[in-house]
Amino acid sequence: MPVAAQNLRGAAADAKPGEKADTSPNTADIVVTATRRSERLSNVPIAVSAFGQAALQNSGATDIRQMTQIAPSLMVSSTGSEANATARIRGVGTVGDNPGLESSVAVFIDGIYRSRTGAGLNDLGEVERIEVLRGPQGTLSGRNSSAGAISIYTKLPEFTFGGMAEATYGNYDAARVQAALTGPVVKDLLAFRVDAVASRRDGFLKDVVNNTDYNNRNRYFVRGQLLFTITPDLAVRFIGDYTHRDEKCCGAVYTDTREKTDPTPGVPGDYAINPAGNRVTAILRSLGGVLPSEGDPYNRRIAQTPGRAYSALTTDGGLSMRVRWNIGATQLTSLTAYREYKSGGAADLDYGNVDIAYRPDDGNAYRRFDVFTHESRLSGSILNNRVDWLVGGYYAHENLRVVDNLRFGRQYGAFAACRVVATINPAAALRNPANSGCLSAAGRAVLTGAVGTGIVGGIDRLSTLNDLGSLRDVYAQTSENFAFFTHNIFKVTDRLNLTIGLRYTNEHKTLGAGFNNNNTVCPAQQSALRPLLGSTNPTLQSLAVGIVTLTCTGNSTSALSGVAMNDQIHEGQLTGTGVVSWKPADSTLIYASYARGYKAGGYNLDRSDLTPTVFATPTAASVVNLRFDPETVNAYELGLKFSSRQFTANVAAYRSEFTNFQLNTFNGTNYIVQNIGGCDTSLNGADRDASSATGACTGKVGKGAVTQGVEIEVGMYPTNTVTVNLGYTLADAKYQRDLVGSKSGEPLNAALFLLSGSQMSNAPKHTVTSSFTWTPALGGNGLSGLFYVDGRLTSDYNTGSDLFIEKMQDGFFLMNARIGVRGAEQRWAIELWAQNLLDTNYQQVAFSAPFQGSYSQSQVQRFGAPTYGTANSLFAAYLGEPRTYGLTLRTRF
Repeated sequence: MPVAAQNLRGAAADAKPGEKADTSPNTADIVVTATRRSERLSNVPIAVSAFGQAALQNSGATDIRQMTQIAPSLMVSSTGSEANATARIRGVGTVGDNPGLESSVAVFIDGIYRSRTGAGLNDLGEVERIEVLRGPQGTLSGRNSSAGAISIYTKLPEFTFGGMAEATYGNYDAARVQAALTGPVVKDLLAFRVDAVASRRDGFLKDVVNNTDYNNRNRYFVRGQLLFTITPDLAVRFIGDYTHRDEKCCGAVYTDTREKTDPTPGVPGDYAINPAGNRVTAILRSLGGVLPSEGDPYNRRIAQTPGRAYSALTTDGGLSMRVRWNIGATQLTSLTAYREYKSGGAADLDYGNVDIAYRPDDGNAYRRFDVFTHESRLSGSILNNRVDWLVGGYYAHENLRVVDNLRFGRQYGAFAACRVVATINPAAALRNPANSGCLSAAGRAVLTGAVGTGIVGGIDRLSTLNDLGSLRDVYAQTSENFAFFTHNIFKVTDRLNLTIGLRYTNEHKTLGAGFNNNNTVCPAQQSALRPLLGSTNPTLQSLAVGIVTLTCTGNSTSALSGVAMNDQIHEGQLTGTGVVSWKPADSTLIYASYARGYKAGGYNLDRSDLTPTVFATPTAASVVNLRFDPETVNAYELGLKFSSRQFTANVAAYRSEFTNFQLNTFNGTNYIVQNIGGCDTSLNGADRDASSATGACTGKVGKGAVTQGVEIEVGMYPTNTVTVNLGYTLADAKYQRDLVGSKSGEPLNAALFLLSGSQMSNAPKHTVTSSFTWTPALGGNGLSGLFYVDGRLTSDYNTGSDLFIEKMQDGFFLMNARIGVRGAEQRWAIELWAQNLLDTNYQQVAFSAPFQGSYSQSQVQRFGAPTYGTANSLFAAYLGEPRTYGLTLRTRF
């Protein structure tokens, strides 16, 4: 094969004669390109896990989410849509699927940056290997890799004709077929490869109202490639791919519907369950609500509003060109790509069959990206191979369009009015959802006497808010960035290396937003209730704010209609790395490193609060409230790698300090985005109180979050048919104390009062992974068996960015298994498999059910009466997948 074509292959370029690198069971033999150079994993002085095709196939990984089973420092979860995902490395990642926030774990597929992690949830076809780079990768992976990077490398075209096919059938009526074909078009000049995957599966959640299922799978994927070896030193690879997904995703179950009270005010940690039940669930039932998962979320029963579309059509496709050209002793690498992505957002947003809020399927609810990227690198060796040098440049242009049409449902007015009435007086006899204001005759008399005709009139108006809201809100964001970088390895001696890398990134974002809304009730509410802000009665003040918050949530206020908002952000950042590595023996590598990473600033584009208070009138200047600042990180690491034929060990001790950490929180009404920092002077507990106005920092703002710990990966290969892999990650990922919400010292939002000094969300402190593979010979005809099992043990962690106690996930253990028979040279195989073999119940992410109640048990315990005397918020969760099992038939030729 020509040299340039070998370089395009990457991992296979340095394989042993007659063997591809990823066929070896010893992971130290895998050749990776983590430093944009082909090096064996055991020689790379950074913390990186690499998985070849065999490991991914045995674990059942068809996308990056399933990789968490074998990568202890990685966690990937999906929430409101399978089109989106959150990836975390060492306990750090970007929370939620707000399109304005880019992931702090960068994802690359065949070297092309994917601006949102959800792209990695697609079926990937046949994969050469996947690399998980831990810690900031800002020098070579650029902005938005402040926590790490995931690089996926797919199979290249071959100049020998061949292919594969497999078919899988499993429970939940799951069916998946995959095929690939490769070979020469023109001998030694042009080769092709085509990969295709199609899959379908019934959903894991049963809708008892509509007699259908949710969280199903219905998708197909195709990728075509051409590899030109123009000369022995020049090769060009073209890739085109397309993914289509039309799935009902994602339903959620109720996990906690209890109402908590404060029985003894002033006693910290005290709370009780209201024996009369939760007034919010009573209101839902009075409106015909069904709560089939109440008391048992893992019965996987849900109830959705009849007639409300709940689907997400997602398309994702693109073209890329990769050029490798050896110009004497210098190699030029060029990567150019254009991609388009669109995901629909029609949904029943309240996750119940009472029609509270929804996004209609009228073409006005979607997010769309089109992205152009180009990167060029020059690399080579000088000074008698004593210096490996690399310089490069990068450019990206992204158009992001978020179109939203969040609307209140046909029953919202009655539900909201009933909530207000129940807040004033919980007696059920006072409520009648069929009447104006949800008031029975007795209720109208009682409330008029208790709070006056003004409040009662406001409640009457509130009950008329039905099927109103956003018609078409548009956020149009353009992002343009360029970078210059260098990464150089100085071979001081034959065993001592010094690596120095630098990158300068310039980022420019512009935003234009416009709103079209027919909610005429909100301004009337604001006008009627504004005088109550001056009341000396804190209950009446709180009630007035609550009514307007319910009515005018997020961007759903007609005062926004016709208001054009425009803004732009310019920023530049210098990132880099320095590594000292030493090989005291051929089998051992010791290294120490420093890295600085950066995650771009931007705009909050998802149901965000455009006004500092609910009674403020939005203006064109309100757009500044959507901004958030860039996130930076300083990281330190010590590592040791040992490699022999029968044993490998990688150990890393790390510490990463994040400044302006970007946190996205859903509070049941709006998305709150703040930059979390630490004040260098004491706030005297003001970051832990119930006020969003107290706790400003008058000193310097520094790091707001720190993750530190130890990672251990061990591989044992006692024979050529037995492989044992063990992994352990200690992630002490904590927020600092005396927290503020911006680099300027803005007070922390009151919803985040639990953060100070606490473990970060979705960051289990302890994670243990293990896998065992045995491939014994069966007779003398080339037959072999496969016995495989893996496990992941995770300690307790909180799944909510506000750390409310209702969002806590207990530690759990997941196990996958596979058993099979394979023919000579693996020409065919038949395998039985199971994912989540023990049918472990766990939740991916828990959240406050939209609009359904207020306050958490955590607030009652911390603050008690009168501030939070009652917590009646309902909580829901996106569940992890149950046990699945099936049969796979595979052939290669």
